[in-house]
Amino acid sequence: MNAKLQNKIALTIIKLIAGIVVLILAFLIGKILLEGLPHISWQFLTSSAKAFEAGGGVGIQLFNSFYLLVLTLLISFPISLGAGIYLSEYAPKNAVTATVRMAIEVLSSLPSVVVGLFGFLLFVVQFKFGYSILSGAIALTFFNLPLLTRNIEESLQAVPNLQREAGLALGLSKWRTVNKIILPEALPGIVTGIVLSAGRIFGEAAALIFTAGQSATNVDFTNWNPFASNSPLNLMRPAETLAVHIWKINSEGIMPDADAVSAGASAVLIIAVLVFNLGARFLGNYLYKKLTAAASK
Repeated sequence: MNAKLQNKIALTIIKLIAGIVVLILAFLIGKILLEGLPHISWQFLTSSAKAFEAGGGVGIQLFNSFYLLVLTLLISFPISLGAGIYLSEYAPKNAVTATVRMAIEVLSSLPSVVVGLFGFLLFVVQFKFGYSILSGAIALTFFNLPLLTRNIEESLQAVPNLQREAGLALGLSKWRTVNKIILPEALPGIVTGIVLSAGRIFGEAAALIFTAGQSATNVDFTNWNPFASNSPLNLMRPAETLAVHIWKINSEGIMPDADAVSAGASAVLIIAVLVFNLGARFLGNYLYKKLTAAASK
């Protein structure tokens, strides 16, 4: 067998594998959307869930999911950014740095249910936060921190060393070089990582079952005082998210239209994740052109 034939066979196999992956993804997304989209309406997206009667929605669960997402990113992103910059630009290559990187890898591979149990024992029980949004957000921070730190570090390392040398040659300090040259160049990758991690956080269930709880208290969306017990912004109230709601209604079996609500909620979840993924590409490319020399080309 000559080299050209081998190359053609290998290329065909690679294309076939790629096509199979795309077909599997299209089948999964298509099936969920086809079954769920007919059940989605404005009333479904805004009304409260009902336990023993049909016609409930996912309004509170949807709000809880976005609220937890925002809180988690507000906590985890500054820590991840600092850790990623240090590991990429300042950390010496020694046993301590290698241990830190290994710890990040091990933490990122922990099952989410283990992170949830850790959050339950520490924040819910030990710190007496109870089943609350705050407990869930901190647990999701532990869940998200390794992935986001690794993404930021890799995005910074992908910037060519020539740009670092050019900044230092111009007399810029190390921090000014990182801040004005390296970070803008790495921003598309960082933003992509943030948005992709947001999709992962939005769809997380296991870690929140043990921390944020499995109940969605009735909230008053006209009362935005974060210290009021019925306020949507209250950090100490239980907060059942969309993913937890899907798991709960399928496991309890007390909702007459559980199949319809589950299908609709799953479609909403898939649409949100798709928006996160597509938004990551668009926002990353936009910021890259806005903050780098690519804007002038």
